[in-house]
Formats: sequence, structure tokens, C-alpha cells
Amino acid sequence: QVQLVESGGDLVQAGGSLRLSCAASGSIRNIDVMAWYRQAPGKQRDFVASITRNGRINYADSVKGRFTISADNPMRHIFLQMNSLELEDTGVYVCNALRVTLTTWQRYIEVNGQGTLVTVSS
Repeated sequence: QVQLVESGGDLVQAGGSLRLSCAASGSIRNIDVMAWYRQAPGKQRDFVASITRNGRINYADSVKGRFTISADNPMRHIFLQMNSLELEDTGVYVCNALRVTLTTWQRYIEVNGQGTLVTVSS
């Protein structure tokens, strides 16, 4: 079984910074992609950033230049450094893992964490 646990969400003023963390646990052989999504109140879940096993990184246009995603190697933890936070960054940030292979060779197509709340105030 695979579990993703996020941490680091908090209340922060606009212009401030936060660092989110996500830890993957279980008998993991490898994870192909890990990502952050966020869901604002009353809105759909939106992509924020992703990183692959090979280090390929993608960002949503709305966070480019402000957010930085990183991971350890092998990829079991990912981080999201968020700078210059804006009111629109408020939401529940969910950690996501795609194509997870366990040491038993059991595979999960997608796993999501419970999320961590980021609230940006004016």
C-alpha cells in the first residue's frame, strides 16, 4: 500500500512564503511522477507543478517564477517552495503520485494525499 502525507500548509500574508512537503510511504520501488494540485473553495482541482523520476519539471503558468518544486532521489519526498504568495493561491494543496511500483511489483496508477490547507490573507 502507498500513502502520501502532505505538510506545511498555513495562514500567510500576501507576498509571503511557504514550503510544502509530501512524503510517500510504503514498500516503493519507484514513482514515475509526483505533482502538486490545489483546489480552491468551490472550484475544481488545478494542476500546480510536477516532477518526474528523471527530473523533468512542469509548472502551471500562474505559478511560474514564484513556485519551485523539488524532490529527493530516489523520489520519495517532494517539496513546493512558494514565494510571493497571492490571494489566488489559497486552497487545499494535494500531493499526487502517478505510476507507483512497489517492491512486490504491484502497481498503482494514481495515488493522492489528503491535502494541506494554504490560506493567503491580504
